[in-house]
Amino acid sequence: MLHLLYILAFTILAFIAVANLIRNLIFFSFDRERIYPPKSVPSANQNRYPHNVSTRQFTPHPELLDAAGNLIKEPLLVMRSINVEDARQKLDALYEASPGHRSENQQEEG
Repeated sequence: MLHLLYILAFTILAFIAVANLIRNLIFFSFDRERIYPPKSVPSANQNRYPHNVSTRQFTPHPELLDAAGNLIKEPLLVMRSINVEDARQKLDALYEASPGHRSENQQEEG
């Protein structure tokens, strides 16, 4: 009987967790489309700084612009595929160049 109670409790918790996950995904998608107003500098700091943050325009980083100056809306991570042998050779070269690596001759003598 106790096993059935545990199964029922964990089933209820699983449904709550999945419902919470789906609800959060929906709210995050709505929140992503929302436009937030720019943050303004507090009144105490306006006299100390020559510019106001709310009047500054957003200037994107140059890597986020294409050749025409428009924002890129594509994924920026591009992975180049290599075969297993090339990857193994690069990893072996890194391992052999590492400071803690001892060659086979040094291991036999030591």
